[in-house]
Amino acid sequence: MKITSPRLSLTDLLGEPYIDAVCAARAFVEGADRRALRKTADEKVDLYPAAFERRVDDLVPMVGKKVCDGLAASARGAGSRAFREATKTAAAPLTGLGFLRVGEDGRLYLTSKAEHYHLSVGHAFPGYRLLEIARRIGITNTTHNNTRGHVTRLAERELVAAANGLTRADEAELDRVICSPDPRTLNRVINLETGSLVVEAALKMVLARFHRSEKSSAEPPYAGRRPVLLVMGDLEGGIEANYHGTTTLTQVMRGLWPGLGAKLEESGAMLVRPVRINDPADFERALRQWDAPPYKVAAFFHEIVLMNYGAVRLEEAYLRRAYALCREHDVPAVADEIQSCAWSPELFLFREYGIAPDLVSVGKGFPGGEYPAARVIGCPGVDTLGLFGALVTNGQEEIASLAYLVTAAFVRANAGWVRDVGKLYEAALDDLVARHPGLLARREGLRHLSSLFFHDAAKATAFAAALNAEGIDISVQSYKANCPSSCLTKLPLTVTPRAVEFLAGRMDAALRTL
Repeated sequence: MKITSPRLSLTDLLGEPYIDAVCAARAFVEGADRRALRKTADEKVDLYPAAFERRVDDLVPMVGKKVCDGLAASARGAGSRAFREATKTAAAPLTGLGFLRVGEDGRLYLTSKAEHYHLSVGHAFPGYRLLEIARRIGITNTTHNNTRGHVTRLAERELVAAANGLTRADEAELDRVICSPDPRTLNRVINLETGSLVVEAALKMVLARFHRSEKSSAEPPYAGRRPVLLVMGDLEGGIEANYHGTTTLTQVMRGLWPGLGAKLEESGAMLVRPVRINDPADFERALRQWDAPPYKVAAFFHEIVLMNYGAVRLEEAYLRRAYALCREHDVPAVADEIQSCAWSPELFLFREYGIAPDLVSVGKGFPGGEYPAARVIGCPGVDTLGLFGALVTNGQEEIASLAYLVTAAFVRANAGWVRDVGKLYEAALDDLVARHPGLLARREGLRHLSSLFFHDAAKATAFAAALNAEGIDISVQSYKANCPSSCLTKLPLTVTPRAVEFLAGRMDAALRTL
């Protein structure tokens, strides 16, 4: 089991005509040597050299140990009350390498939550040297919505290709897909800056079928009907299990701002209703109840692994049945892949499930933590917004889009590695469940996105605290409505079998103390 390290240049990724044009333009504005710039662009970079992989792996036994003096005089900062209370300066990064981080306390940490979910390919990922090379030859990051550049447009093509099971090399078929008027073909991309904003854009696109987004907009097809959003419900029948970002309306979808939610419902502007996890009969009941005048189901929003509800995984059969019902009722299905994108061998988990969403939100993993860069991929049937209905100040940054292309190239080359190491981690956690049945109820999630469910909340908290004390990132989730007490992990894609074995061993030792 070995990581594959593609060897690519900027020219390989972005194409000779573009690189030639950039070098010519830069040579003019800077008075530089055009040939020297082109030589820099042609420099081959190993995305993940074997020596780098070995160095990170060799450091694994040092996790939890003090490896340098650390930072004694750390800045106090000026955060809000809530952020001050949550901040743990000891674990704040001084540096990182792969799936490891050195904290301000000088200790080595295992980033087993992928630095709160976005560190897909690890710290100091060698492949991101291509981002530095892009800057050196003059590729600018700063652009705008009506001047989105060549790199961003290439990244759009990469996303549409992956969403349709193609590669960028399938030029003719990819062009056909992008030009397709079929209302259910994923072939439109909106570039925004965070996952919250792309899910909000998806929400705007489905609400635009009920409400005008601008005064000049055409009459929406479901004007006069009351839009009902179906979301994953919690185990108490409420709406707290779903998580689709931090904008106001998406927070209303998970039970925050209850007064505002009540007023929206009372006015008929927007209703939110839960569907039970992995219960197709309940989904069908919800459609029968809410897809009839004066109401209309506006959309079904879902993650595939509910990382903010114990990492519960939605079952393939459930989603396939739900999607079939959505098609029958003209209900757009919104797959929120902010958490799972890039962690799938196919880049999108919905591809593994064999489902066809109308909208897909992606982020976190693709830019690898380097940039806040997220995207919503949609179909012509939900392409309902004018330019000012979806955009923010920016979202078209070229270097951020290059990070997408580099990450995609690495994951595509390592599809087998991602699958095999993920299965290895699942097997290690299943073994822990088998050996500690009095403490553990089951493993949940999928591959790198996995959790352990405890019978007792206090034991889960003690388990997480014991691992945190040893430099292992893990958190306990026991604060949501009737959510089984669970300890969450999300391993970076570059994590090795040695690191999996180390983590499982530390987990086993912690369980033995409880």
